[in-house]
Amino acid sequence: MMSHKVELLAPAGSYQAFIGAMNAGADAVYLAGKQFGARAYADNFSCDELIQALDYAHLFGKKIYLTLNTLVKDSEIDQIYDYILPFYEHGLDGVIVQDLGVLKYLKEHFPLLELHASTQMTITGANGANYLKQFGVTRVVPARELSLTEIKDMKEECGLEIETFIHGAICYCYSGQCLFSSLIGGRSGNRGRCAQPCRLSYEYDGMNQHYLSLKDMCTIEMIPQLINAGIDSFKIEGRMKRPEYAAGVTAIYRKYIDQYYENPDKPFRIDAKDMDILNQLYIRKERSLGYYEKHNGKDMITLDNPAYSEVSQALLDQIGEQYLTKLKQLPVTAYLYMSVGMPLSLTIVHEESGVSVTVEGNVVDEAKNQPLSEENVIKQLTKTGNTEFYLKQIDIQMEGNCFCPVKVLNELRRNAFDKLKEAMLLPYMRTAVKPEYDNAKLIYNTSKPHTHVLVSTMEQLDTVLNQYSCERIYVEDYLFNDKEIDIVLHRGNEVHIYIALPYILRQKRKNQYKTVLKELLNRYPIHGILVRNLEEVELLNELQCELPVIADHTIYTFNKSAVHAVCENVADEYTLPVELNFKELMGVASDKAEMLVYGRIPVMFTANCILKTRNKCSHSNEVISITDRYHKKLPVRMNCRECYNVIYNSVVYSLHKKSEDVSRIPVFANRVAFTFEDSKEVKEIMDYYMGISTQLDLIEYTNGHFNRGVE
Repeated sequence: MMSHKVELLAPAGSYQAFIGAMNAGADAVYLAGKQFGARAYADNFSCDELIQALDYAHLFGKKIYLTLNTLVKDSEIDQIYDYILPFYEHGLDGVIVQDLGVLKYLKEHFPLLELHASTQMTITGANGANYLKQFGVTRVVPARELSLTEIKDMKEECGLEIETFIHGAICYCYSGQCLFSSLIGGRSGNRGRCAQPCRLSYEYDGMNQHYLSLKDMCTIEMIPQLINAGIDSFKIEGRMKRPEYAAGVTAIYRKYIDQYYENPDKPFRIDAKDMDILNQLYIRKERSLGYYEKHNGKDMITLDNPAYSEVSQALLDQIGEQYLTKLKQLPVTAYLYMSVGMPLSLTIVHEESGVSVTVEGNVVDEAKNQPLSEENVIKQLTKTGNTEFYLKQIDIQMEGNCFCPVKVLNELRRNAFDKLKEAMLLPYMRTAVKPEYDNAKLIYNTSKPHTHVLVSTMEQLDTVLNQYSCERIYVEDYLFNDKEIDIVLHRGNEVHIYIALPYILRQKRKNQYKTVLKELLNRYPIHGILVRNLEEVELLNELQCELPVIADHTIYTFNKSAVHAVCENVADEYTLPVELNFKELMGVASDKAEMLVYGRIPVMFTANCILKTRNKCSHSNEVISITDRYHKKLPVRMNCRECYNVIYNSVVYSLHKKSEDVSRIPVFANRVAFTFEDSKEVKEIMDYYMGISTQLDLIEYTNGHFNRGVE
């Protein structure tokens, strides 16, 4: 028998779904309270419901993980203590977190609480996982795009628990890095309000299809491979789905996980009836194995119609009757002692846990007429109703002609069960002591901000170097492959060149990229590094790189706690988030902050490739565009070396009409980021932001969230 036993982790968007998942065999359930969860439109749990669920789960030896997997604004972070406190005191088993500031806060305020890094943190390798250890993280939910080989390697290298998705919907973008819904519709996925624009159709090269809609994942046939990869927890997606989904899917995965453990050498096959149930239960008509066995591909996309399969009412009724209508009950043994003139004594024993309690009642009277029968006693004691217990055995000892009112027996039974429940839950209870929390104030920049520039093409780099005296230029790393780079860079010796690392760095590319980066740092006059993810931060530590590091806006600093976490543990400087409004930006700005004032913001980073979906992959870093239903074109840049796409917003972001407000934000520097601009456009934009011109005429642009922010 295998020593490693994987956890089956089910979703619950409501209390009924929680009960269904428990009854269907889940080892743990993940759910959200009324705040900070990445599914703001699920029913979610009130405080009382969540405490009730914790008690219920713990009685049966199960676990509950609370999702606190959104980015938290500075105005909200102090609410976390009072929000988490009652759950922490009731033994909450873990919290799933996206925000680095929240990780820091929870570690300091709730030191006994398990912290799990959400898939929203975009951890793509052991480097990122190892980096999170300093925040107290014990479990990582890696990016869903990782292969089974990458996950296995990551587990072996980092030693943390690994939780991966095995069933349900998959985002097209690396989770936590999607700003599509936010920038286009104002509903932020980072705040639990995604409007799913990826499920719409887009036009490319004359064809209108659902290029951004992945098939749902179903890995029931891969259970042996997933278990043998060393994964610690199998996670079913679906807190927005019906309770019947949570129960039905959990029951089938429970069946086959147990079946494999019972006889791992037996050929592993899925019954056609069970597969049919999975295909009906709120899963899209087409399904795949996700990314476990492939990096991307046309067969992973629902090009024609991402609609859900039809589900029969008969199946829903069957699942409801089997899993949703009854509470589970624990078997206990009762020992009742009755003797005339002595107090009633009832002992209840839960043999599996070894917990027992004894309660006493009124003094037993002598019967004046008919004495109390053993049959009547048993009848009252077995009325366990909706409690978490049932009496499997009763041992009654009666001495003399005993009499006791029925209501006394009922009260004795209720009291005993309450005491037993309290005793069984006692090991889970904790006491929190709120520390004196010193979230040190940020130091503001009081001088005029510098202007830094990011370039994405050689033409842009050449133009900026030749014609402008800006202190710092960020150069995308792929430009160092261009044969002209040596000539161009040596024209600007007084400029500080920072290399901008990839937005995504995968586990399987780590060693190769480490060699590439080392060669670049040795060969070129590089003064600093712009990092886009936590993998790169740890990679620089491995290289013992002592150059200044700045964190891009993809490493989020929504609150002061996150700013401190980044500046203490990640980078020397940071970039302000693009989802905050003016007032919120003022709250997290400092003399180590840089702010984007112009640029085309990425809305998605994707492992899948639109060109490959259309069988046109050329491995040449092409730029294409897709067109939405409003005839807006979204540029897409292929990064073929790291094999991901960057989908950009249809219009540029520019704060040139907000210059007065921008000047009030106390940052170290403002950043102008170029993507597809030619030399003429670069000059017009640079003239304005360098103060050479007072006019900038852009045909179409957006202020993004600068005015309103996100909810």
